[in-house]
Amino acid sequence: MKSREPPCTERYARWCERSAGNTLYMSGQIAINPAEGKIVATTIEEQAEQCCQNIEAVLKAAGTDMNHVVKTTCFLADIADFKAFNEVYAKHFISKPARSCVAVKDLPAGALCEVEALAVLEG
Repeated sequence: MKSREPPCTERYARWCERSAGNTLYMSGQIAINPAEGKIVATTIEEQAEQCCQNIEAVLKAAGTDMNHVVKTTCFLADIADFKAFNEVYAKHFISKPARSCVAVKDLPAGALCEVEALAVLEG
């Protein structure tokens, strides 16, 4: 496995790329604002937007984009936020990858949502 991981202050890999099959496995992205190093958004819409922007940044660093995402797993702190989350999600994931979305008891750092993704890389 080779890694072209972008800088990260946490003690986990934000993403890694497997050479075999050209698949990028992205760790769950929460709404951490890169400039602040913490969550600053307070609403589900704002946090979903930041999650999607973080995913786009990881994909760009890997030389790809949202159109190459084939599967996402979404975690919500409150399933009642599904509709609002989905409206933001749909604006970014136009290619409509396969998706699972579940509610969980808690997310890191008080996040309202988290999204992990698998993308197929060209070449």
